[in-house]
Amino acid sequence: MTKINFRSGDRSFVFPNKTHLKSFIASIFKKEKRELGNINYIFCSDDMLLKINQDFLQHNYYTDIITFGLNEPGEPIEAEIYVSIDRVKDNANQQSVSYQNEMQRVLFHGALHLCGYKDKKKSEIMVMRQKEDQYLHLITKAKK
Repeated sequence: MTKINFRSGDRSFVFPNKTHLKSFIASIFKKEKRELGNINYIFCSDDMLLKINQDFLQHNYYTDIITFGLNEPGEPIEAEIYVSIDRVKDNANQQSVSYQNEMQRVLFHGALHLCGYKDKKKSEIMVMRQKEDQYLHLITKAKK
């Protein structure tokens, strides 16, 4: 049985239609032809995610998401994805988009990383952004 789980780290996650959102995220893996096991999204503060970034990745900066793939190659995708609610809210304000829109983008971004998409080079960032936009469009269309 495939599962998308939402957990609280040091912050609660309040989001409408969680069940629909979880199902939609699972559908991304089907569309990308990747086998899904279990993914835990853990919602936290900037401070918690900064500590994870420092301890595990040796990066000393804030970020909105960190994705840890836990499966062996060829196995169904298992992962923990940490999301900073503080950073998502700040990014939404800076980008002049809704919190819901930015949160969905970030959640899809983590899923896309697990499907093999990268975002280090400019060309990779462009593909990642196109995929995020594609899935944002689909989830918006599905709500109508």
